Amino acid sequence: MPPALPLPANLLPEGHAELLDRLTDGLGGDALWWLSGYAAGLARSRSPAADVGRAAAPAAAAPLRATVVYGSQTGNARRVAERLASQLGDSGLELRLSGAADYPLRELRAETLLVIVISTQGDGDPPDDARAFVEHLLGPRAPRLEGLRFGVLGLGDSSYPKFCEVGRRLDARLAELGGERWLARGDADLDIEEVAAPWTERAVEAARALAPVRSLATVTPLRPAAARPCGRDAPFPARVLATQKITARGAARDVRHVELSLEGSGLVYEPGDALGVWAHNMPALVDEVLEVLGLDGERVVDHKGRSLPLRDWLTRERELTRLSRPFVAHHAERSGDAGLMALLADDRRDDLARLLEGVQPVDLLRRHRGAWTAHELVAALRPLTPRLYSIASSPLEVGEEAHLTVAHVAYQAGDRARFGLASGLLARAEPGHALPVFVERNERFRLPQDGSRDVLMIGPGTGVAPFRGFVQHRGHTGATGRNWLLFGAPHARTDFLYQLEWQQALRRGQLHRLDVAFSRDQRDKVYVQHRLREHGRDVHAWLEGGAHVYVCGAVAMSKDVHAALVDIVATHGGRSREDAAAWLDALLAEGRYARDVY
Repeated sequence: MPPALPLPANLLPEGHAELLDRLTDGLGGDALWWLSGYAAGLARSRSPAADVGRAAAPAAAAPLRATVVYGSQTGNARRVAERLASQLGDSGLELRLSGAADYPLRELRAETLLVIVISTQGDGDPPDDARAFVEHLLGPRAPRLEGLRFGVLGLGDSSYPKFCEVGRRLDARLAELGGERWLARGDADLDIEEVAAPWTERAVEAARALAPVRSLATVTPLRPAAARPCGRDAPFPARVLATQKITARGAARDVRHVELSLEGSGLVYEPGDALGVWAHNMPALVDEVLEVLGLDGERVVDHKGRSLPLRDWLTRERELTRLSRPFVAHHAERSGDAGLMALLADDRRDDLARLLEGVQPVDLLRRHRGAWTAHELVAALRPLTPRLYSIASSPLEVGEEAHLTVAHVAYQAGDRARFGLASGLLARAEPGHALPVFVERNERFRLPQDGSRDVLMIGPGTGVAPFRGFVQHRGHTGATGRNWLLFGAPHARTDFLYQLEWQQALRRGQLHRLDVAFSRDQRDKVYVQHRLREHGRDVHAWLEGGAHVYVCGAVAMSKDVHAALVDIVATHGGRSREDAAAWLDALLAEGRYARDVY
């Protein structure tokens, strides 16, 4: 990226301006602000005045070095780690910040202070960029770490049974290897800041105790302060332009194509990014919770410095459509139900997973009666969080718009209708309605910079959404690499999402190959992983030729696809399964194999 301001002539030695461009290319705002402070500190320390001051002052002890490593699938852990590293650096520590994929594992043995910020995906899996780092630490080659002080902050989703599993395992493993806990482990739920903010404060306090002399680095503004841009905490009211059902009559799922205007927002996105949608709970659902528990919706509840009527808490501040393990545990205590309590045992994880996936909190409250006060309920329910949808368009094609592919969650729970939070809002929205949105960047799910590279896209169901944007974008940028899409759905007649668009893309040469798997159109079910194996020789040839492979969709599907890719690489590449798996892991770390799963 070019410098924010033109450089005066002869300010940098020959060739250094180009190096500066390369260094800052692709850095986000947080990283650039940190870098400006670091540069300012170097400038002060190397100025003549600083040299004189140092000569007169007694020699200071070398600062303690700390390393912050992050593993991030969608960018949340990276953002938390960048903020943490900035604040720790201000406390006087010499800081190194590294993504897990870039961290030199051979240096683990020499670390004295290590902080890990890492998310957990799906059923207890590490982020793709941290697989090698996690496997090394958990494996037999991990070194003894007697001289290490460490802290682990895990990010996860408590609606999954293995909540923050990766952070838990790394915390235990570092202690097992001889490390000393510098900070007690933190487990952050979807409302990340509830845990991350106080955990960061404790880390900064602990750092000041280790390095009481504050850093000389200061942040030097490179440009005047601008108005606060739209983002997660300041969403933009995007106007609905169009909604269209794209599954046919008789389809098992109701899938909508939604087009939103971003005009005037300042929001920008790239193919692979997601759009966050803030939604509120439906009044009927709030009324049902109040009725089941016999609570007064007008009762004012004080919680963490805020005072709101209970109805407002339940409508806009608390999660009522997703069940979490902590809430199940709280309700098991209040209901005294032995069967519910038994689900929390380690050997009942599969049963608990089914409960968390298929039951909303109000259904749990109906089935297992228990007493709650208004304050207890607000404290126990998770904070409401936005829903993220892969953007199904390229701005080069649609301008200041963002398109979404949304599966409307709607089902019956006995005689009661249940709906998804944001999917219900999007399905009900009429053209002209405004919805609060923001862009969530996904740097791990990017098209190759080299447009001559081939691209293999695997996206069953609504997982095909980002690939609509990929194909649009490649067409507009004149990419010469081939595009191969594997799509899967139950039935061709009712569930072939964007069928006409794919056929047009084939005719125009924007899509070079399309393979489909309609699982229920024949006696034996056929899924995308089966099609991959059928075309294994071609898949392997593409990969060996430098193709990038992308997978988007459900966690279970992505695991089946990964197993198929391992088989393909082993069979057609003449490798053992272990070597094939290691080869794919290398592609993950390199960014040539990317997954966006949920």
